[in-house]
Order: sequence, then structure tokens, then C-alpha cells
Amino acid sequence: MKRFATLYQRLDRSTATLDKRAALVAYFREAPARDAAWALWLLAGNKIGGARARLAGSRELRTWIAEVSGTPDWLVDASYDQVGDLAETLALLLDDPHEAAEEMSLADWIESRLLPVANSSELERRDVVVEAWYTLPFAERFLFNKLLTGALRVGVSRGLVQQALAELSGVDIALIAQRMLGAWTPSPDFLAGLLSPDAQPGDTASPFPFFLASPLEQPADALGDIREWLLEWKWDGIRLQLIRRNGEVALWSRGEERLDGRFPEIEAAAQALPEDAVIDGELLVWTDGDAPQPFTALQTRIQRLKPGAKTLAQTPARLLVYDLLELAGEDMRRLPLAERRAHVAGLVGRLDDRRIALSPEVVAQDWADAAMLRHEARARGVEGLMLKRRSSVYQHGRKRGDWWKWKVDPLTIDAVLIYAQAGHGRRSTLHTDYTFGVWDGEALVPVAKAYSGLSDAEILELDRWIRQHTRERFGPVRSVAAEQVFELAFEAVNLSKRHKSGVAVRFPRILRWRKDKPPHEADQLDTLKALTR
Repeated sequence: MKRFATLYQRLDRSTATLDKRAALVAYFREAPARDAAWALWLLAGNKIGGARARLAGSRELRTWIAEVSGTPDWLVDASYDQVGDLAETLALLLDDPHEAAEEMSLADWIESRLLPVANSSELERRDVVVEAWYTLPFAERFLFNKLLTGALRVGVSRGLVQQALAELSGVDIALIAQRMLGAWTPSPDFLAGLLSPDAQPGDTASPFPFFLASPLEQPADALGDIREWLLEWKWDGIRLQLIRRNGEVALWSRGEERLDGRFPEIEAAAQALPEDAVIDGELLVWTDGDAPQPFTALQTRIQRLKPGAKTLAQTPARLLVYDLLELAGEDMRRLPLAERRAHVAGLVGRLDDRRIALSPEVVAQDWADAAMLRHEARARGVEGLMLKRRSSVYQHGRKRGDWWKWKVDPLTIDAVLIYAQAGHGRRSTLHTDYTFGVWDGEALVPVAKAYSGLSDAEILELDRWIRQHTRERFGPVRSVAAEQVFELAFEAVNLSKRHKSGVAVRFPRILRWRKDKPPHEADQLDTLKALTR
């Protein structure tokens, strides 16, 4: 545990990517294999025991620390509000042990103490947690609390960890990224296979890492001759890899989740492919007409592990194919996009089942023509245009230069700030989480939460205003005077029975603080509803 706590401190205190990578390389080179496997698991964003393992809830932890430290409940809550990080709050409320306890490794703490009591009674879980609090010094106690809360945020991306492992092992980073996709177990055997230059049994069953586009932040004509670029619609669905190898079909989402069984019509269509292949595309719900259904229609399918006949009839799925990554066992990713597209067009063109179809090319004479087509995107039920260099190979991750997403301008409304809450971590002393409302008659109805878009100076100014104009407090949340208007941007509006307002907005963020506009001129709920698809 001490070694991993030292790594955590070094990563947390550094802002330099090269320093972080060097720390990771040193740790994985020196740490015992069991510890290194668990460290990899945690740094990759996974929780101990998986999403369903219950170790300790936030309220339980606050109750236990109040009991063992003799701190009143209200003071624990106030301390948490002030510190902003529960793991740090818990670590600060107890003194270090008088005598050093026997050193336990990270793997021993997890495998011998935490996993055996996951999902057990509160008393059993409390005993293990309190023992750790009493025996671990501050740095290790803080890290232990991070493991409990599942919030091991330390400014390290999965890609940076993979860079460190590639540097350490000499294995190509694309292969390491591929081997880390999907479900795996944090074990010495997995780690050894991950870092092995030799072919592994699981290599042929895994999806490829996705190649991601970057937002276009320059004029499109700066990209040069439009004939060098493939234009496609940017569909609003689930990015998907369809894998058919040896006649077996698997569906992998970009979020590294297997979707087998949830879209049986796509799996059935894949069985008719004339050859084994790995296809990259977009999963959509598509009924009659020229446009797909909104993303919310697809959401109803995602949670259904075995959809019934009614669901299949009401929300039929379609896979629009972008790319071909493998054909008949041959890796196609190093071929130019134009060649890969020709191959995949021939492959899916031989299917009678249109549930798997090629995403059509958008033809434009020049960039001005493309801009006009982009303005039609929302009416077509898409988010804009994709721009892909015809000569590009299929890379992994978000590599800038060859693939761009040219999205339509966001929808906007003017809304009134009605609630505010302090942030977490370094922003725990500032109110940075905001709730906004629009007018429904004479009342303001909450419609969106937003956390980004203001400058540091604006955050400080707004924080001072919030403190001076608080009307009520509900724990960490403050109700404020309805005076400040903000322009919000979002990607789409959908009808929703789960929200009091009757609508749900996608990806809301703050565009600007409208100090020039009085609150009574903010938008009406009917205006927002008129934007729904």
C-alpha cells in the first residue's frame, strides 16, 4: 500500500505529463506483479469488485468517522463541505497511529480485507474500514479512503498509463490498448500477457481501440482541397464495433461494453456477411422515413438485455457502417481510408438485409457547399458533418489531423440561475455547480444543470454574488435570488416524463453571463419545448 500511496502522491502533485509517465514506468517496473495488476485496474478507472460491489456508502463512512473520531455529525458534514473531498475529510479527522502497523501490500488489502466483506453486513464492512483507519498513516489512509469512495481521480488518463506500459515493455501501444478493452481480471497472469511481445490467446477475440475525431476549431477551407476529404453525416447514436470471427458475432460499444443480446437483429444480419470482418459504425434506431429516431429512442434499448418482440418492432436498430478494420482475419487499419471504404462497401453491399448498411458519403463541390449542407444537419436528425482524410490510416484514440467532427451550432436559451452548490476537490470552496430555470407562467422551472463555461474571474465574481444573495439552504445547495441570466448551449431537447419541466436537454453548458438582460426576459418553457424533436 505504501508504494502505491507514494505513486499517487507523485502523480497528484505533478502537472507535467512526462513526469507522470516516468512515475508510472518506475512503479510498474518495481512493484510486485499482484500490486501492479491492481494498480493498473484502479488507474484504468475501475472499482474494487466492480460496479455492484458495495464496500461503504458515503453516509455510512460519515457515520463511522463520527463515531470513531468523536466528531459530531454536523461537524463531519461541515468539514466535508469545506474540504470538498470525502476521502481527504475522513483521513483528516483521525490522528496517525502511535505505532507503525505491519505493512500490507495493495493486493493484500484488496484481496484479503476488502473483497471478502464486499456486500456483507454493515458491521463486517465497518470493522474492516475502521481497522484500516486506526492502523494506516495519513498518506495510505487517504488512499485507502479513495479506494472506498471509488474516486481515484489523479490526473492520469488510460492513454497515459498505456504509454507508460508501452515504454516499459516495448510492446506497441495499440496492442496494449486493444488487450485492455473489455472485461479483464487484475492478476499477474493478465499483466504478463498484456506486456508480452508474443501473441496472446485473447488477441483474436478482442475489439480494436476506436479512432476518435477531434472538434473542428478552424475554418473548414483551411483543410485544403475538399476532394482529399470524405464527408459523412455525424450520426447521433452509439459508436459500435461489430466483430464476426469464426462465425461468432460480438457487439462492442465505444464504452468497452459488450452489447450481445441487446440488438439481436444486428447480430442476425451480421451472420449473413459473406466474410468474417470487424466493422466500425454507428448504431441507431431507425423506423420509417429519411432520418433516424432521437437518441432517447436508442436509450430504451440499451438497458434491455433481451428485448421482446414489441420493443424490437417499435425501436428497430440499424448499423450504419463507417469503416473496415479487419477482413477475413487480415488487419486493414494501415490501409488508406479510401481503400478500406471500398472494401467495406463491397462487403455490406452484398447483404440483402439493410439493417447493416454503408453510411452514405455526403457530396459537396467545395467547402461553402459543405457549410450549406451542414446547416441542414439538425433537420436530418444528425449532429453535423464528419470530415475524414481519404488517405488516413485507422489510428487509436483522439489523434488530431485526419478525422474532424464539424458539428452544427448548438441550440441556445436564456435561463435564470436558481440554485448553486460548491464544487469538489480544488473547487470545494467555490460555488461552481449551477441549476438554471426558465419561465412557466409566473414560476421558474428547473431545466438544466451546468458546470462549465465561465472564466475563473467570473466564477469568483459569481461566488461572491451567490453568498450575498442566498435565500435558503438545503444542505450544500443554496437557493438564490432569481436575478442572474445566463445563455446556455445544448445539443438537443427531448420530451421527458422523468423531469418536472417535461423536457431534458443534452450536454448543457454556459455560453455567457447575460448581465445585460433582466430575469423577466429569460426564455419560456414553451420556447424550449418547441425545440424538441
